[in-house]
Amino acid sequence: MLSQGGGALMADAGSSGSTRWVALLRGVNVGGITVRSAPLAAMFRDLGYADVRTVLASGNVVFSAAGAAATLKTEIERALSETFGYEAWIVLLPQSDLDAIIAGYPFGERDGHHPYVVFGSDSSVLAEAARFAESLGDADERVAPGSGVLYWEAPAGSSTSTAFAKELAKKRYKATTTTRNLRTLRKLLP
Repeated sequence: MLSQGGGALMADAGSSGSTRWVALLRGVNVGGITVRSAPLAAMFRDLGYADVRTVLASGNVVFSAAGAAATLKTEIERALSETFGYEAWIVLLPQSDLDAIIAGYPFGERDGHHPYVVFGSDSSVLAEAARFAESLGDADERVAPGSGVLYWEAPAGSSTSTAFAKELAKKRYKATTTTRNLRTLRKLLP
């Protein structure tokens, strides 16, 4: 599993020396920050990355590149800030790690609920969010820790108004977390 909080970012490179990566952009296409898919893909290509594919309009990019994750992350964040004019922050992980993250989803998918994965760059912030979730006691909204992520299930139509959603919306989480629907994550797989 990729470690982003305090540890080194590492990934196994393929035989070509290139790794298939997933970049999850934080805070785009909301709050006045618009990043369209075509210019986003072009920016990744301009950085020299190969096989670039954007998924949905919520800041998901799959691409191939050689190099260390920490270097790539810094390069991508700088290019996003310069190209689109906002303070960019991303989660970067090897595409191969998504299988384990998806497979680790601990709740059976229920009608009327959305399955989410909360990614973070700071393990202490994820731990804080997990402690908050323990106090919920609401069977209609569930949160469980995973390996470097939090799994969250929220009633459909309330993913911005539940107690956990309101907690994640607080400023202390915004700079280090991003959330994706489990169904979106499946689209990022080969």
